Amino acid sequence: MDGDGGELPEIRLREVGRTSPLVHVVGRIVSLRRREVLRRSDGSRRPLLSGWLTDGSATLRFTWWDPPREGIDRGTILRAVGAEIREFRGRAELVFSWKTKIAPAGPAELPPLDPTALPLRSLRELQDRDEGFRVEVRLVRVGAKPVSVGEERRVVYEGVLADRSGAVSFAAWSDFRLRAGESIRVAGGYVRSFRGRRQLVLDERSWVERIESSGLPEPEELLLSSPRPISDLEEEGGGEAAALEGIVVGLLPPSGLIYRCPACRRVLGGGLCRVHGAVTGTADLRARLVVDDGTGSATVVADRAATERLWGVSLEEARARLREVEDPAVLEEQLAEAMVGRRLRVRGSATVDDFGLQVAPESIETAEIDLEAAAEELSARLGGGA
Repeated sequence: MDGDGGELPEIRLREVGRTSPLVHVVGRIVSLRRREVLRRSDGSRRPLLSGWLTDGSATLRFTWWDPPREGIDRGTILRAVGAEIREFRGRAELVFSWKTKIAPAGPAELPPLDPTALPLRSLRELQDRDEGFRVEVRLVRVGAKPVSVGEERRVVYEGVLADRSGAVSFAAWSDFRLRAGESIRVAGGYVRSFRGRRQLVLDERSWVERIESSGLPEPEELLLSSPRPISDLEEEGGGEAAALEGIVVGLLPPSGLIYRCPACRRVLGGGLCRVHGAVTGTADLRARLVVDDGTGSATVVADRAATERLWGVSLEEARARLREVEDPAVLEEQLAEAMVGRRLRVRGSATVDDFGLQVAPESIETAEIDLEAAAEELSARLGGGA
C-alpha cells in the first residue's frame, strides 16, 4: 500500500461531505467486494474493490481503484489520505484513486467512540440508513441464530428492543452477552430496512452498556398495550410489538391440516417442496385468519398450538377426521365455521407487503364482544351518516 501522509487533518466519517472534497480518514472495512470493470478506451479490465468503511461515528461506502491483490479483507483497518468525495444515491461516498495515500492502521489508531457525543434518539425517530446516534432501550427478547455469510459460518443474535416510543428488531453480529429484560445504552449501530421493517444492526464497532431501567417499559407492559387501528399499523409499515383487535371475516388457504417439508418446514403443494422436491411431509395445523376492525384488515397466521386452542380440535383429531372424510377442504370448512365471526385480540410482529398487513402472532386471545357498546357505536355511525 501507499505511504501515509499528513497533508490533510484527520476527520471522522460522519464529517465527510461537510468539509473539503479531499479527506483524511481512518476506518475498518466491514464488507467488501472485488470485481473488474471493462475499460472503454482499450478494452482491458481494471480491478475494483468496493464496500463499506466504519469508524463508529458513521459507515460510508467506498470504491478503491486498482487495489492490492491481497492483504485487504473484512476487518482490515486502513488510513486514507486524499480520498475523494462523491455522491452516490444521495449519500457521500469515498473514492480511493492513484492520488490517495493509503496505509495500514492498527486498532489504536481508530478514533475512540464517545457515546455521549452522539445524539440520544428514541426508537420511533429512527429511519432507514440512520447512524451516528445512541439509544437507551429495554431488551425484550434475544436469541442466537447460526447463519452462512458466503463460505463463513457465523452466529447472529436477534431480538427486539423497546423504549417508551415503540419497539424495533435488532441483529447483533458480535456477542454482547445480552439477556432479555436488561436495560442497555447502545451506540455505534445503524438502521436498515429488513422485510419491510426497521432493524437496528450492531457489529464489532458498536458499544453497549448496561444502565438503570428508569423510564423504560417492562417487557410485560408490551403485552398489555392497547390495540391500535389496523389502518394505523399498515400506514406505519407494521412493527415489532403490534397489538390489534377485530372480527375474523375469512380464512385463507391453505389452512387446517397441512403438510410441511421435514427439511425446511415449507408448506407442501401436492407432496412437493419448492426447494427439496418430492418429500414425505410432516403433518401440522395452522389457520390463516383475516381479521377486520372496521379500519382495515390483517392476515394473522396462527400456528398449531394457537389453532388447536381456538378450534378445539387437536392435530391427532384433525387427522382422524381426514381419514373419515378424505378431503382436506372439508376440514378447512369446519375450521372456518368455528372461527369466522369471532373477535380476537392479537399481539406480535407485523409487516406490510403487496397483500397488506401480515401478523406473526405471539399471542391470540378471544375478546368478548360488548354488545351494548357495539350497538351504540353502530347507532352513532348510522346517525352520522344520516
